[in-house]
Amino acid sequence: LYRPLTSKKFLHPSTTTEEDLTSAAIRRPIDRGYLINPDLQRDIWSHLFNSLLHVSPSSSSLLLTEPLFSLPSIQRSTDELIFEDFGFNSLFVADSPSLVHLYESSRRPDSLLSEAQCSLVVDCGFSFTHVAPVFQNCTLNYGVKRIDLGGKALTNYLKELVSYRSINVMDETFLMDDVKEKLCFVSLDVETDLQIARKQGKDNLFRCTYVLPDGVTHKKGYVEDPEAAQRHLRASPSAAMEPNKEAYQLETIAKTEERKRVDLTKNVEFDLMNERFLVPEMIFQPADLGMNEAGLAECIVRAVNACHPYLRPVLYQSIILTGGSTLFPRFAKRLPILDVWRGGSLLASSPNFESTCVTKAEYEEHGSARCRRRFFH
Repeated sequence: LYRPLTSKKFLHPSTTTEEDLTSAAIRRPIDRGYLINPDLQRDIWSHLFNSLLHVSPSSSSLLLTEPLFSLPSIQRSTDELIFEDFGFNSLFVADSPSLVHLYESSRRPDSLLSEAQCSLVVDCGFSFTHVAPVFQNCTLNYGVKRIDLGGKALTNYLKELVSYRSINVMDETFLMDDVKEKLCFVSLDVETDLQIARKQGKDNLFRCTYVLPDGVTHKKGYVEDPEAAQRHLRASPSAAMEPNKEAYQLETIAKTEERKRVDLTKNVEFDLMNERFLVPEMIFQPADLGMNEAGLAECIVRAVNACHPYLRPVLYQSIILTGGSTLFPRFAKRLPILDVWRGGSLLASSPNFESTCVTKAEYEEHGSARCRRRFFH
């Protein structure tokens, strides 16, 4: 397994030069888990292997993670890149759930997860959310359930809400990713939180302001009052008393006057309220977005019920969360986003790793499809 060395050349503020990512366009070689641009992927890997890692592929083995149920045509394109374009010595392909299970079982050797060698991995990724049962380091494909919704869809939904209510940010993907990561959280009681979000003045625990970059003074957006933006985590819903109408009226008048004399050369800002918890709520209620999909809770139940009855109690007691969207406050007891990589590092450093890889000679003799059978169960 290869990972870029985290030398962090830009850690010190005095030497940091912020990049202006306002209205930046993104090209991705992989879309919704599928390799759609092999040429771009080749350029990215070439920069990674040659400029960052300085490795010799011909004398190296590669551990690669692939999305569940990747199409054979995608697998063939990937194998061609690895063996023919880069000339790697050998390849091992794994899926994320099995690596997460491997890491967690090694991290907690005395847990039920480790003793039973069974877990349910909930992976909230960029394009999809997968719920995958794992038994003895093998993902049980027949029990895997998927929601066609991930971090990308949540960012797009937040862009739509802010654009409709405040200012057009439909082209600001990087900016709204930052807003989502800093300000969104999972509600434990949506109905109560919606009532709080309707309150006036300071009784609205969720109202916060995000300041857009001006491109001159600073090139990244920021939360105007980070302390106030986190007050909902410290206050219980019952602590929200009757709204202070007088304070709210004064605040409204002041903001109205400020908007009248807005200077377009200065920073523009917008307020967030119920958007902060309605966006992550889509993982649990995709139907609110018009999607004919089960929510995360129902998806977990379906995945468990697809397995043998003897495994079901253990699966419910050994749920592992991974992926960026599980890092929303209150999502659950948060687990490291790097579980997949850490599991992969354990696998790649095991004594028998080389013997389980597909070598370049085997690939050239048997082809991609036959070699791939080794990795999936």
